[in-house]
Amino acid sequence: MIRVVSVVSLLCLLVLVLYLPSAHSPDRFIELVRQEQQAIERFWGPDASVRILARSLAIADTAQQSSPVPQPSAALAADPLNGAIAVEMASVNRRLFNSAYFRSIDALLLLAAFRLATLLQWLPWLLVFTAATLIDGFSVRWVKAKEFRQHDPEWFAAFASLAVIAVCATVIGFVVPVALHPLLMPCAPLLLSLFISSAVGSFHLRA
Repeated sequence: MIRVVSVVSLLCLLVLVLYLPSAHSPDRFIELVRQEQQAIERFWGPDASVRILARSLAIADTAQQSSPVPQPSAALAADPLNGAIAVEMASVNRRLFNSAYFRSIDALLLLAAFRLATLLQWLPWLLVFTAATLIDGFSVRWVKAKEFRQHDPEWFAAFASLAVIAVCATVIGFVVPVALHPLLMPCAPLLLSLFISSAVGSFHLRA
């Protein structure tokens, strides 16, 4: 069950990421970044908004530098004897990677980086809750073992599947072309922590 949920969730994520740049223009994703930054500024203040935006730009820049997509200038660095081929390859690269689809991918990457930066901004504070829920889950598991209570494989599979769905839903939330509330992304780790804690509490432990 867990494997099926994982495979289906990952396939849905892949299809969504490949489809969205073809269905929406780059301006749509940039406008979402602008709207969410304004919402964060109203909700948490300008300082938090600026920090999140700066971190998102750094993440997007790092991702573009790590991309295997060749830069147009790279084709011009070929051997001088093959100058005509180098110029033609540079022209092909410009037409391909400057197309509307690839510009939408860049804008989608910026939106995902902005939402990831929003999550990372509050993640250190959320780790306290995550640690507490994990301690609670291990405590429940230990108590069940001492009481010789049967473990619940069905509940374990259910909560583990919900945790996988929560992770995939969070990743989908990075790219969904809808304006999100400022609290939505930071609350994702809280929900994931509850599912993992419940799965741990239902997992068998030999006394």
